[in-house]
Amino acid sequence: MDLFKIRDEFSRAGIMICFNGPFSHSIIDEIGQAVRNYLKAEDIAKAAVLDVFAIYIELAQNVKNYVARRQLPPEEASSCIITIAKKDGTYKITSGNAVLHGDLDALTESVDTINALEPPELRKRYRAQLRKETPEEALGAGLGLMEIAKRSSARMVYQITPMNGDYAFFSLTASV
Repeated sequence: MDLFKIRDEFSRAGIMICFNGPFSHSIIDEIGQAVRNYLKAEDIAKAAVLDVFAIYIELAQNVKNYVARRQLPPEEASSCIITIAKKDGTYKITSGNAVLHGDLDALTESVDTINALEPPELRKRYRAQLRKETPEEALGAGLGLMEIAKRSSARMVYQITPMNGDYAFFSLTASV
């Protein structure tokens, strides 16, 4: 493994923080604290710090919850990654994980639907979702992608990369 080459690629991509491996509550919490400290040291607007941090939390929780809900085997469960990069004055927060082929259509449809909403429509749908009852089996209130979209300065971007077997690698990027 050539760490110098990895460091060089990270520098060119503007990657400030990267975690690769299985997500747990404690890892999300520890990285979240590191993200906050790093961003405070960057001396950027408090609102931008909050947006980057909130998006990081939502993306990391989405990955952790998906892996838990689908009970992915160890190899796929450890294929999770999250990065925070800064390039040309924009922060890009990206998560990636193995996703069952059967879940891709619903996932991309959710992202596309939210991306198509104008800000007033997004706020209205967010408030309506807040009022809905959360099913017992749900891991969240269904607000994660909308929260990411609300805090993003651009539409969310996803990428799907084929993997072996029943899985594809799904990456989602939000910008601040």
